[in-house]
Amino acid sequence: MARPFHFKLDKVLDYREQLEEQARGALARAQVARDAQADRLADLERRLAAHLAAQAESRTSANDMWLWRQYRDALSQDVSIARVELNGLELKLQRCRAEAVERSKDRKLLEKLKQTQAKRHHDQENAREEKENDEMATLRYEPHDH
Repeated sequence: MARPFHFKLDKVLDYREQLEEQARGALARAQVARDAQADRLADLERRLAAHLAAQAESRTSANDMWLWRQYRDALSQDVSIARVELNGLELKLQRCRAEAVERSKDRKLLEKLKQTQAKRHHDQENAREEKENDEMATLRYEPHDH
């Protein structure tokens, strides 16, 4: 009877699968944060463009012009800050993606080792059984003397 295959590094493989899942979760969170920031930046840029387009209408008085400039400067500053934050989130997204790829490679490498060892075990068990069958056939063989 063939002995079942037992992979000695199953716990390590389970741990690597956990690490891969965690890396994928971090990647998903980083993607959501980056997309939200990109949407925020696009909204700020639209508001700034709309404000700049409305420049001609707001030249009614010096106070209105001052308010218009203050709002334009605040929007410009918000756009700049949002761009810096977006760049930071894109870097984080790239790091998370690289981490997820690395974790996946680690897991796949161990799975490949498990498959290789399982095949070797299966081949060895088949060879052992074949050898036992050959030995039994040899022992049972009785030459017929005529």
